[in-house]
Amino acid sequence: MNPFISLGISLILGIILGRLLNKLNVPAVAGYIIAGLIMGISGLNILDSTIIENLSFLSDLALGIIAFNIGSELKLPVIRKLGKSIFLIAFCEAFGAFILVTGIMLVLKQDISTALILGAVSSATAPAATVMVLKEYGAKGPLTSTLLGVVAIDDAICLMIYSIASSIAKVFIKHEVVTIYKVLVHPIMEIALSIVCGAVLGILLVYLIKISRKESEMLPFTVGTILLLVGLSGMFNLSPLLAAMSLGIMVANVSSNSRRAFSSLELFSPPIISSFFILAGSRLDIRLLPHIGIIGVAYLLFRIAGKILGAMLGGKLAKAPNIVTKNIGFGLLSQVGVAVGLAIVVSREFSGSPLGSIVITILLATTIFTEIIGPIATKKAIMNAKEANI
Repeated sequence: MNPFISLGISLILGIILGRLLNKLNVPAVAGYIIAGLIMGISGLNILDSTIIENLSFLSDLALGIIAFNIGSELKLPVIRKLGKSIFLIAFCEAFGAFILVTGIMLVLKQDISTALILGAVSSATAPAATVMVLKEYGAKGPLTSTLLGVVAIDDAICLMIYSIASSIAKVFIKHEVVTIYKVLVHPIMEIALSIVCGAVLGILLVYLIKISRKESEMLPFTVGTILLLVGLSGMFNLSPLLAAMSLGIMVANVSSNSRRAFSSLELFSPPIISSFFILAGSRLDIRLLPHIGIIGVAYLLFRIAGKILGAMLGGKLAKAPNIVTKNIGFGLLSQVGVAVGLAIVVSREFSGSPLGSIVITILLATTIFTEIIGPIATKKAIMNAKEANI
């Protein structure tokens, strides 16, 4: 089959499964992941590795749209009100997962390199599933706003943790020298340049919004800017999530007609974002599950514990409302997309060592669980906080 036929069948199946799961009070995103599993390398192999690679640009665009929409929620009054809570919770949940996963790996007698890399990648939270559940249930309130902010900046914190951990791991595996540039300067520059790049293109999009006369122009302007930003991020090794979030923040806070840009995406984006989850599910290989063993189970459980307990600690330190402190950790469990990306980075940076294959196996196998558990946990959190509009 060609990519269009494969993706078309998968999208229709994903929507049907999403509706069926909705009747069981399970978020629709789980249906898209399951459709991907059925159609991908774990099932019928209609979405095979070649087609997945050919369609990978859709995943990049989807992440750009998701991060851009997150930015739309972070207007200056919200940042002023929730800024302290967002940063403290994000810091504590990321380091909570990193510390607990690294610690249990050392207890299980894994070498320090494996422990550090698994700990580092466990700190990442993928925003896509969380954001989709929040949109599906029309969630509004302090928990929703804080959660959007946390998943937005989690990428930057994970980048810092991974840069430091991988530099130390390379000392043990490849006997490379740890330098300040590798550990601190390079990741900080990457974060800063990602934000600046998004802000500059944000100024461009604000101007395009101003000169657009027709609604039919608005969507091409918005999507074109996001595509340009995602392309530049790939070319210069920047973070597309941080860059697109910065783009959204700039537009939301500077343009008086910013709603036009965000509204124009609302009808365009659902099939793109649904395709992202289907393609993510199609990459997952359930044959890996028997190979993860006690290490994989420990990674999964201690990552979840680190996220939930770390977020609660951050909420208490920030004196966030009790409803936020108790529930926010449950919205931070998803790892698809980021997990696949980090697995590829690890396999590239540690090629020739067993570390790459260990991390890929554990990440891709446990992601099957987090992508089913994550959306359900996010729904439970917003229901507990009474922020779901259903």
